[in-house]
Amino acid sequence: MNRILAILLGTQLLYSISDFMGRAYMSRHGFRPAAFWSLWFLVYLVIRQVAMVGQLYLFVHVPLGKSMALLGAVSIVISNALGWLFLGEVLSLYGYLGVFLAVTAILIMAAR
Repeated sequence: MNRILAILLGTQLLYSISDFMGRAYMSRHGFRPAAFWSLWFLVYLVIRQVAMVGQLYLFVHVPLGKSMALLGAVSIVISNALGWLFLGEVLSLYGYLGVFLAVTAILIMAAR
Protein backbone atom coordinates (compact mmCIF):
# COMPACT_ATOMS: atom_id res chain seq x y z
CA MET A 1 0.00 0.00 0.00
CA ASN A 2 2.93 2.36 0.60
CA ARG A 3 3.99 1.86 -3.03
CA ILE A 4 0.46 2.66 -4.22
CA LEU A 5 0.37 5.82 -2.09
CA ALA A 6 3.79 6.94 -3.34
CA ILE A 7 2.77 6.37 -6.97
CA LEU A 8 -0.53 8.17 -6.40
CA LEU A 9 1.19 11.20 -4.86
CA GLY A 10 3.96 11.20 -7.46
CA THR A 11 1.52 10.87 -10.33
CA GLN A 12 -0.63 13.74 -9.18
CA LEU A 13 2.40 15.87 -8.35
CA LEU A 14 3.65 15.37 -11.92
CA TYR A 15 0.24 16.26 -13.36
CA SER A 16 0.08 19.35 -11.15
CA ILE A 17 3.60 20.44 -12.11
CA SER A 18 2.71 20.13 -15.79
CA ASP A 19 -0.56 22.01 -15.22
CA PHE A 20 1.40 24.75 -13.46
CA MET A 21 3.85 24.87 -16.38
CA GLY A 22 1.00 25.07 -18.88
CA ARG A 23 -0.63 27.93 -17.04
CA ALA A 24 2.60 29.86 -16.60
CA TYR A 25 3.92 29.44 -20.14
CA MET A 26 0.65 29.70 -22.04
CA SER A 27 -0.35 32.87 -20.22
CA ARG A 28 3.08 34.31 -21.04
CA HIS A 29 3.27 33.22 -24.70
CA GLY A 30 -0.41 32.94 -25.61
CA PHE A 31 -2.27 30.14 -27.34
CA ARG A 32 -0.32 30.31 -30.59
CA PRO A 33 1.31 27.58 -32.71
CA ALA A 34 4.79 28.80 -31.75
CA ALA A 35 4.09 27.95 -28.10
CA PHE A 36 3.72 24.28 -29.06
CA TRP A 37 7.08 24.17 -30.84
CA SER A 38 9.19 25.15 -27.84
CA LEU A 39 11.29 23.28 -25.30
CA TRP A 40 8.89 23.91 -22.41
CA PHE A 41 6.11 22.13 -24.31
CA LEU A 42 8.29 19.08 -24.93
CA VAL A 43 9.11 18.93 -21.20
CA TYR A 44 5.39 19.35 -20.47
CA LEU A 45 4.52 16.39 -22.71
CA VAL A 46 7.20 14.14 -21.19
CA ILE A 47 6.06 14.94 -17.64
CA ARG A 48 2.44 14.18 -18.55
CA GLN A 49 3.39 10.88 -20.21
CA VAL A 50 5.27 9.72 -17.10
CA ALA A 51 2.27 10.76 -14.97
CA MET A 52 -0.06 8.84 -17.29
CA VAL A 53 1.98 5.66 -16.80
CA GLY A 54 1.63 6.10 -13.03
CA GLN A 55 -2.10 6.62 -13.39
CA LEU A 56 -2.45 3.47 -15.50
CA TYR A 57 -0.53 1.55 -12.81
CA LEU A 58 -3.04 2.82 -10.25
CA PHE A 59 -5.95 1.70 -12.42
CA VAL A 60 -4.59 -1.85 -12.28
CA HIS A 61 -4.22 -1.91 -8.48
CA VAL A 62 -6.95 0.41 -7.15
CA PRO A 63 -10.65 0.51 -8.09
CA LEU A 64 -11.36 3.32 -10.58
CA GLY A 65 -13.69 5.36 -8.36
CA LYS A 66 -11.32 5.25 -5.43
CA SER A 67 -8.20 6.07 -7.45
CA MET A 68 -9.88 9.02 -9.17
CA ALA A 69 -11.26 10.32 -5.87
CA LEU A 70 -7.82 10.19 -4.29
CA LEU A 71 -6.20 11.81 -7.33
CA GLY A 72 -8.87 14.54 -7.13
CA ALA A 73 -8.21 15.23 -3.46
CA VAL A 74 -4.46 15.38 -3.96
CA SER A 75 -4.94 17.57 -7.03
CA ILE A 76 -6.99 20.14 -5.12
CA VAL A 77 -4.38 20.41 -2.38
CA ILE A 78 -1.33 20.52 -4.68
CA SER A 79 -2.84 22.99 -7.16
CA ASN A 80 -3.88 25.36 -4.40
CA ALA A 81 -0.45 25.11 -2.78
CA LEU A 82 1.35 25.76 -6.10
CA GLY A 83 -0.98 28.66 -6.91
CA TRP A 84 -0.38 30.22 -3.52
CA LEU A 85 3.38 29.62 -3.41
CA PHE A 86 4.36 30.48 -6.98
CA LEU A 87 1.55 32.51 -8.52
CA GLY A 88 0.46 34.53 -5.50
CA GLU A 89 -3.11 33.26 -5.82
CA VAL A 90 -4.87 33.64 -2.49
CA LEU A 91 -8.41 32.40 -1.99
CA SER A 92 -10.93 33.89 0.37
CA LEU A 93 -11.73 32.21 3.68
CA TYR A 94 -14.80 30.71 1.99
CA GLY A 95 -12.60 29.49 -0.85
CA TYR A 96 -10.30 27.64 1.55
CA LEU A 97 -13.31 26.31 3.44
CA GLY A 98 -14.63 24.98 0.11
CA VAL A 99 -11.27 23.33 -0.62
CA PHE A 100 -11.31 21.71 2.82
CA LEU A 101 -14.88 20.46 2.39
CA ALA A 102 -14.22 19.15 -1.12
CA VAL A 103 -11.11 17.25 -0.03
CA THR A 104 -12.94 15.90 3.04
CA ALA A 105 -15.87 14.71 0.92
CA ILE A 106 -13.58 13.03 -1.60
CA LEU A 107 -11.56 11.31 1.12
CA ILE A 108 -14.72 10.07 2.85
CA MET A 109 -15.94 8.64 -0.45
CA ALA A 110 -12.57 7.03 -1.14
CA ALA A 111 -12.41 5.44 2.33
CA ARG A 112 -15.25 3.02 1.52
